[in-house]
Parts: sequence; C-alpha cells; structure tokens
Amino acid sequence: MTDDMRAELRELFEALHRHPELGFEEHVTTALLRDALARHGVTILDSGLTTGLIAQVEGGLPGPMIGLRADIDGLPVQEASGLPYASCHEGRMHACGHDFHAACMAGAAMLLKARERELPGTVRIIFQPAEEIDAGARRVLATGLTADCRCFLAGHSYTGFPAGTVGIKEGPVMAAVDRFRVLLRGKGCHAAHPHKGVDPVVAMAALVQSLQTIVSRTLNPFSTSLCSITHAEAGNTWNVIPETAVVEGTIRTLDKDDRARAEARFRQIVAGIAAAYGVEAEIDWRHGSPALHNDSRLCVLARRVAQDRGLTAERQEDTLGGEDFSCYLENGTPGLFVRIGTGGTYPSHHPKFTVNPDALASAADFFAALAQACLEAEGEAR
Repeated sequence: MTDDMRAELRELFEALHRHPELGFEEHVTTALLRDALARHGVTILDSGLTTGLIAQVEGGLPGPMIGLRADIDGLPVQEASGLPYASCHEGRMHACGHDFHAACMAGAAMLLKARERELPGTVRIIFQPAEEIDAGARRVLATGLTADCRCFLAGHSYTGFPAGTVGIKEGPVMAAVDRFRVLLRGKGCHAAHPHKGVDPVVAMAALVQSLQTIVSRTLNPFSTSLCSITHAEAGNTWNVIPETAVVEGTIRTLDKDDRARAEARFRQIVAGIAAAYGVEAEIDWRHGSPALHNDSRLCVLARRVAQDRGLTAERQEDTLGGEDFSCYLENGTPGLFVRIGTGGTYPSHHPKFTVNPDALASAADFFAALAQACLEAEGEAR
C-alpha cells in the first residue's frame, strides 16, 4: 500500500469517526464511503439501500463471486475518548470500531481495484447498516445482490490484540441471540391484605430463579449457553401489591438444537409459573441473529494469508456476543469472521473506546489478499 493510500484511509477513518450515525440513519457515512470508492473507480451497485452500499470489483479472469462485509453504524454513547477527531454529535459515538471496519474494507476495495486484471472472479464489498440493532444484514440480503456469493469474509476490531495480529478460530465464534420480555399480570391490592389480590411479585421472583434451570438442567452441560435476566420490575411503592411485573433478558446459544430446546423450555417454565401462582403471562420472544460458525477451510486459508503478509495469527477469544454477519451464512454459505488487533485500553461500547488507526493499512491489505486467495481457491474447487 502506498503512503498516499495510507494517508487517505486515515483521513477517511477520522471523518467516519467524527460523524457516527445510528442504524438506518447512516447517510453521511454512506456518502463518505461512496466518494472514497468513486475516487478509485470502484463500481457502486444499484442496491436500493437507503443507507449503506454494495460495491463491486470485477476481475479480469472468469471465476466465482465472494463477499466482503463491513458494518458502518455507531452507538448511542457519549464519547469521552479525548481524540482530536472525536464525535461531532452529542450522544453518538463509534464505540465498537465500525468506523475502522468501514475504512478497512474501503481500503481492501481500493487494493482489489488496483489488481483487478489478475483477479479470477468478482468481489462484492458490502457496507452494511444497522448491525447494532440486528437488522442490517437481512436488509442487505433482501437486495438479492449477495445471492451468488460463494463465501463471505468479515472482521471486527479487537482491543485484546495489538496491531498486526489477527484472531482466527474454527467453529462457533458468536452466539445466537434471543431476547425475551415476560409480562406477569396479577391483581393489585393493599400489601396488608394479600389474600384479596394475586401477587405478581412472588411469581416474578420464582420465574427469575426457575429460568436459570434452562441452562443448568435442560441443555447439555458440555454445550455453551447462558440465560441472563437483565431487567425485573414491579410496583412503585412499599404498601401496594402491584397489578403487574416484568422480566426481561436474553438467552444465548451456539448450537441450533439447543436454541430450539431453550425456547421450548422457556415457554414451559413461564406457563408453569403462571399456573402455580395464579397470574397471567404474556411472552414477547424475539429471535435475533443465529450463531456464527467459521468455516475450517477458510480458517486455514486465512492463517496462511496472515503469515504471508507478515501478520501474527492467534486464536480469537470465545464469546457469547452476537453478530448479524451470521445471517449471510444461515443457509449454509461458508464464512469467516476474524478479530483484527487494534490495541487500546477500553472495551467496545465504552465511552473511552479507541482503536489504533495504524492497524488500518495492514488490515485492508489482509482482506484484499484473503479475498484474492478465496477466489483462487473457489476456482480450483470448481
């Protein structure tokens, strides 16, 4: 990568960081990316997306199509990083590195464009909106422009590794994310006369305890899963038994069968608690993105590319966080999701979160080289 391109990517990254936008509101972000790609002659496809875009580099040789994906949305976080290019917008910040991801993939697109004659196939570069609200991937898939991709590649900044390190791991790397809300409806009354009402608070307490048995007694103990209750609320004063109580939380699983089993058991437990305590229960269950599994063949290829580019390949951490990149792989298309070392002191979603922009050039080079290697491997497989 030339010094001029390094400077250009750094400038793009800082501009993106200054202008964080929430899911499906990424208009300035999209314009910045569109302009940067157009300056290098990268084709922008007519996707119909209102925010985000899909670009294309068509190789000079016939071959398959693969996808590179970057997410581009920010978070509703007040920035406290102290950076000279900190957010210009009150209450909004790139606190998860999506500005880095977008600039990185823009750089990969530029590098691929410069070598397009030698590419044995086509690369579609997806700049996806609304990852943080778990909605952007399906919006992109609905365009139909990714249907012919033979595999998908993506990455995420990671403060736990220094610049120059890539985290790679076979198998499950992100969890299926399901969200629930249960409304328990009883009958309010004076706290001194509980027999004249139906107390949803004791039902809520029983439910919070009982839901933990989904992981400990329903799912295989050798599987990885969790049930976290994050919000429990009832009443507003000390001497009134309230009418309702609310329990909210999330269940995370790595296995498809565990996911279905956990939901079924959840519904059984809620129904049983409601019957036992004489309350009515309303369940709002929201299926999020599925679990994300890395293809082992792509992991081997990525390690080789990293070594060839002078990068260090490490095993990435285990996590039950979620990522809607998994939606691109839901129907069996192989994919790879890696961690790009960016250094830093604070974790993602923290007001003081930062990434080291010096990692941009090597990350862009890695993804461009990996995309070319994937095209060559897919062509040989055919």
